[in-house]
Amino acid sequence: MSTEADPTAPQGGDAPESEATAAIPPLHLLAEDADDLQIISAALQDAILRPVDIRWEKEARRLTVVLSRFCWECGGTRVMAAMQFGDVQAVKSRRLPRAPESALELLALDFLPTEAPGGQVMMMFAGGGDLRIDVECLDAVLTDLSERWPARMSPTHLDEAD
Repeated sequence: MSTEADPTAPQGGDAPESEATAAIPPLHLLAEDADDLQIISAALQDAILRPVDIRWEKEARRLTVVLSRFCWECGGTRVMAAMQFGDVQAVKSRRLPRAPESALELLALDFLPTEAPGGQVMMMFAGGGDLRIDVECLDAVLTDLSERWPARMSPTHLDEAD
């Protein structure tokens, strides 16, 4: 997988959005079950974030992730977005870089049910790392936060045969 590696890219670009792209409203999505989360997962494919952009508020039982989302629905643009999970019981990482400014490329989200209505949300990253979010129930929101800007590169994915 290859994509731009700078999650701190400026939130505005030199090239204006096309009229067709500008007509697409910002995303505001809610996930309350595994099917809903798959829609959010598709919207977040190839998003870039840093470990410092992941904030777990243990006492509030809330996890917030700020990321640079590639707008597949707009073609060739990025937007700052936030994903927030409620009713979080625990957060665990595996094989993720610890340096606060390391770039993480999000591949997908998945929900693994445990005792209903709880489960684990898995955030899977390029390079094999993941973030596991144990939730009492699935309560997730994704929202775009900024204006779109032109992406320097479009993400590419190699086939298994490549």
